[in-house]
Amino acid sequence: MKAELIAAVICIMAALVLYTIGVFAERKSHMLSKWHVIVFWAGLVFDTTGTSLMGIIADNSEKSGVTLHGVTGFIAIVLMLFHAVWATVTLTRGNEKQMQTFHRFSLFVWMVWLFSFLTGMIIGMG
Repeated sequence: MKAELIAAVICIMAALVLYTIGVFAERKSHMLSKWHVIVFWAGLVFDTTGTSLMGIIADNSEKSGVTLHGVTGFIAIVLMLFHAVWATVTLTRGNEKQMQTFHRFSLFVWMVWLFSFLTGMIIGMG
């Protein structure tokens, strides 16, 4: 296995772990906290890094074009960015009601991201 692929897989798996922990810890606590926001940003950084590395690998192969995974992956990263920014804004404003209901949006973003992750895993195995 090439070093780029190993690094990409490690980054994507780190994103999975971080984002899952962040989303479900927030959901369990019923209150958005600074710790959750940091984990969301870290998950985004690892996902973007892993995705960029995968993109480099794909560009070097003959597999190209628009795919379901590519579209959902793009949507997931955009949603993750919006999610992290919105979490930061929500926390900064300090509105307790928004901080208590934010987990609903987090779960939606996580499910979109997970769908993209799973489609990528299935395609990668094929």
